[in-house]
This record gives sequence, structure tokens and C-alpha cells, in this order.
Amino acid sequence: MFIENQIVFFFVIHIMKVLLTGATGYIGKRLVPVLLQQGCEIYALTRDRKRLNLTSSQLDRVHVIEGDLLNPDDKIIFPEEIDVAFYLVHSMSGSIRSFYEQEERSAKNFIQLINRTKAQQIIYLSGLGNEEKLSEHLSSRQNVEKNLRKAKASLTVLRAGIIIGSGSASFEIMRDLVEKLPVMVAPKWLKSICQPIAVRNIVEYLTGVMLMKESYNRTFDVGGEEVLTYKQMLMKFAKVRRLKRLIISVPVMTPRLSSYWLYFVTATSYKLAVNLVDSLKIDVICENNDIRKLVPIDIIPYEEAISLAFERIEQNMVLSSWKDAVAGQFSNAHLDEYVSVPEYGCFKVVKKRNIEDDLERIKDNIWRIGGEHGWYYGTWLWGFRGFLDKLVGGVGLRRGRTNPDKINTGDALDFWRVIYAAEDRTRLLLYAEMKLPGEAWLEFKISRNKDGVELMQTATYRPRGIWGRFYWYLSWPFHLFIFPGMIRKIIQYKGR
Repeated sequence: MFIENQIVFFFVIHIMKVLLTGATGYIGKRLVPVLLQQGCEIYALTRDRKRLNLTSSQLDRVHVIEGDLLNPDDKIIFPEEIDVAFYLVHSMSGSIRSFYEQEERSAKNFIQLINRTKAQQIIYLSGLGNEEKLSEHLSSRQNVEKNLRKAKASLTVLRAGIIIGSGSASFEIMRDLVEKLPVMVAPKWLKSICQPIAVRNIVEYLTGVMLMKESYNRTFDVGGEEVLTYKQMLMKFAKVRRLKRLIISVPVMTPRLSSYWLYFVTATSYKLAVNLVDSLKIDVICENNDIRKLVPIDIIPYEEAISLAFERIEQNMVLSSWKDAVAGQFSNAHLDEYVSVPEYGCFKVVKKRNIEDDLERIKDNIWRIGGEHGWYYGTWLWGFRGFLDKLVGGVGLRRGRTNPDKINTGDALDFWRVIYAAEDRTRLLLYAEMKLPGEAWLEFKISRNKDGVELMQTATYRPRGIWGRFYWYLSWPFHLFIFPGMIRKIIQYKGR
């Protein structure tokens, strides 16, 4: 028998609504699965929705807002009921000097948009730097802080220095230096000190301060337990990798020479190298540890952070990489602009082969192209072309790929950008980011014809002016054997 006048209580669980800018960046991609695991509903701002590569299970709770904060239009509308906004927009790798003005303009546009919502808090990941004379990169970060404080929502700033994790720029640069150079003759900024922190700890801090009123309108320095010189960091990296290395620091390297040194030895772009060298001359250590009282977490030691990063690499579980961030001609472009390969005014090399059996193996071969696996045929020539690209300020071939057997739209793949990657692996389209007097595409497509299944490999080049045509005819003799050899080896390759 039911009791009359029974009182029923309805408990409404509030789902936190989170705005994530910089959603396709290194930290942004790491935050998405963590926020979803915590039950948040995400509104992800990105220039190009295809770069997010969300799984079917994530699509239900991740709403994509497409737009560019540098050039906002009426299409960018943030939902009114936003609780927390992460501001993770950075421009350091896209330019050498103009990023200061770009970051300021982006922050001001963001404020106008976020002020129209009910957001309680903005969380900004800034750069660690407490010296009076800062690099332009760090000055720009702190200028963004000043602008974000003008928003209606409370601001929480986390200032971090070197972030250690699989795919981070700092980690990959150190990996290149340590694993490729038994003896390093390095610049004097190797004596500068810093306080590196594991990317897992960064993510824990970012999510830990969400809607924490004690963190409102405050700035926190975040770093690991150890204060190390860059030389010590490299030597500890070598220790984890069980490598013996000799590092000699010389005072004669100018900032320009230091930038070239980083650029040619590592996979970094020249723009990023210049900005990094500008910052590496400054000591970046924490002045306070207040964040540890508010968000008590287990700080991962430096050497353990390196080991964890390599575990992710070995398990093919790298969630994000700085190399996949938008750069160069893609800074303000959509991948869709390059999906339609031009037909007219182009030079093409088309190779076709019928596939009689083992279709899945051939698909796997296509999807493993580049990186450490190489290009199946004439790999040393591809490497030489990458070296020439480095000489003229291009990205070179050292970027490799984020995952050895998975490809997503928007990924960097050596000196190519993945424009289209079909889920059923029947089409892969790459666009060249190397320095060229024109534009180039490389496409692999599997389809049915009257004789069965066919693999078609198409190299397309659209020249720009007379020099573009001269470049094509100069490289044409190499095409006579590189492209036929590549399609043949893709079909024949049966693994190592």
C-alpha cells in the first residue's frame, strides 16, 4: 500500500558544458577523452572539423563549432549555457614574429564571443617565465593573459614550461638530438634551467581547477619536482634510452646558428626553431607551488615521464602530436580546399595494377607508408628530397608520422599532409607541404573495374610559372622509376 501524500524528490544532475578552443592541438586532443570520461559535454572550436577525428562514441557528446578566432564570422556562436572555457590557442609554430599580434587579436575576438555566454571560468594554459626580460613568445603569452582578464568570466592561468609526453614538441626534439647524435656540440643555452612537467600532470591540473572557486582570478606556476638544465635533461633522456652521449657546450653559436642547428638536426620547423631558441635562453622555473595545495596529484618524475612516453609510442597509443597541428599553408585553410585534385594545367603520373588477391595486406601496406617504414621504393631518394627541402626552409622528411599503422585526416606524414583517409582504406590522398614552385598531390585509390579490383596511384603536380615547369622536367627522369617501383613494391610487400 502506498503512503498518501508521499513526497518525491527529483535530483537533477548537472552535466558540465565545456568549451574547448584549440581542440585539434597537442593538449586539446588529450583533453577530449578525459573530459568525456568525467561526464562533460564538449563544444569544440576548430578551423576544420575533419581534423578532430572523433570516434562514433564521442560524437554524441562533442559538438563541433567550426571557425577561426583570427577571422571570426557570424557562424561562430558559443552556446549560452557554457560553464567552463579552455583557451588553448597558440601561434608560435606558425610564424616567427607576427604571432604576438595574432595571439592578441585572437584573444580579443574570443572575449567578445565568450562574454555572450554564462561561462563562469576561463582556463588558459600559458608559458612559464618569471624573469623581467622575456622572449617574444613568453611576452605574447602573458599579453594574452592580460587580455583574457577583461572577460566577464573568472580567469585561471596555468603557466607551464617544458611539457614531456609522447608527441610533444619538446619530447620529439630531445628524442631527435639524443638518438641521432652520439656527440653534440651545442649552444650555451644548454646551461639554462627549467622545470619540466609530464603531460599527464598538465591534463590533471587543467581538469582539476574546473569550477574551483579558489582558483578564480589566479595565476599558477606548474612544473615537476626537478629543476634541470637542458643539458641534464638530454643526458637523463639518454640514460632512459640506455645510450652514451657526449655533450659539449660552446659559446660561439649565435641565436641564428642555434636555430639552424635545431632545424637541421631535429624535425622541428624553422619558424618553431627560431621561437624556441629565443625562449631557451631564459630560465623557466616555478616561483610558487600553490597549485599543489588546490589540486593534489602525484607528480611524475622526469625520467618516468620519458619512460611513459615511450610506452605509449611502443603501444601505438600516441593521442596527439605537435607535428599534426596546422602549419604553413594550412594555417587558414580547410582540408576540403585540397580534396578535389585539379585536372587541368597539371602534370600527372598515373600507375595502375590489378590486385588478384590479398587485398587487406595491400591496404595495410598503403596505410603504413612513410615514417620509419619508408616509401617502399627509392626511400633514399625521398630522404634526399627531404634534405633539399630542409635546405630551402621546408619541413623535410623527419616529421615522420604519429602512428605507424593508423592514418587520420589532418595528420602530418613526412613532408605530406593527409587530406583524405577513407575509413574503409580504399582512398588515401596526400598534399605536399614541401617547398615547391607549385602544388603536388599523391593519391592511392582502390576500386573495382571490369577485370576485378584495381590499385591506382596518381601523382599530380600543378606548376606555378616557368620555374614550376622547369622543376617538373628536372625531376621527371626520377619519376620514371620511383612511381612504377613504389606501386609494384606496395603490392609485393609481405612484411618484415
